[in-house]
Amino acid sequence: MAQPDKSSQPIKSDILRQGANAAWPICLGYFPIGLALGVLAQQAGLPWWAMAMMSIIVFAGSAQFICVAMLAAGASISAIIFTTLVVNLRHTLMSSALAVYLTGVNRKFLALFAYGITDESFAVNMARFREGNWDRWQALVVNHLANSVWAIATVTGTLVGQFIPPGAFGIDYALTGMFICLLVFQLQGRIYILTAILAAAISVGWYLLIPGDSYIVGASASAATLGYFLQRRYRRGK
Repeated sequence: MAQPDKSSQPIKSDILRQGANAAWPICLGYFPIGLALGVLAQQAGLPWWAMAMMSIIVFAGSAQFICVAMLAAGASISAIIFTTLVVNLRHTLMSSALAVYLTGVNRKFLALFAYGITDESFAVNMARFREGNWDRWQALVVNHLANSVWAIATVTGTLVGQFIPPGAFGIDYALTGMFICLLVFQLQGRIYILTAILAAAISVGWYLLIPGDSYIVGASASAATLGYFLQRRYRRGK
C-alpha cells in the first residue's frame, strides 16, 4: 500500500512561520494601541488583572476603549454591555464572510477561530484567502498571535502606564492609522472603492441623523448589501 506523500502535507513549523509573517504587522500595530488602552485603564482605576481578563474575554479593541471610557465616566453596567454589543455586531458580518472559506470544519475549531476574529485579522485573512494558498490553520495563527500580543500590550500598559504621557509617540492616532492602511489594502477594484465610498457616506449621514452608535453596523450592512448588488449587476453586464 502506497504511503502518503509527507512532502505534500503542511508542516507545523511552516504553518507557524507563514501565519507569523502575516500577523506581524498587526502585532506591531497592536502594541502601541494596547499600551494606550492600558494607560487609560490605569487612569480609570482598573488593576492589571482586570485589564488582562478584559483582553482575554472580550478581545475587541474598540469595545474595550469604549468600556474603559464609560467606566471612567461612571456609566452603568447595563449601558456598557449594550453599547459593547452594538459596537461588536460588525463581527457577525466578518464571520459570515470568512465562513465561505471554512466550510465543513468542525464546530470546536470554528469556536476557537471565531473567538480570535478582529477587524485587522479579518482583513489580513480575507486577503490571503482570496489570493489562495492559505488555509484555516495559518489563519488561526494570525488570529491568536495577534490576540496574545494584544493581551500582553494592554497589561503592560496598566503596569507602566503612569510613565507614558497620553498622546506620546502618536499613540492616540495609531488606531486610526492602522484602519486606514487596512482599508487601502482592501481596495482591489472599482466595486471595492465604490463600496468604501458608500460606507463612508452612509456612516456620516447615519451619524448626523440617528443618535447613538448604530451608524457603525448600519453603514457596514448597507454598504455591503449595495456593493453586493452592484457586483451582481456588473457581472451580468459583462
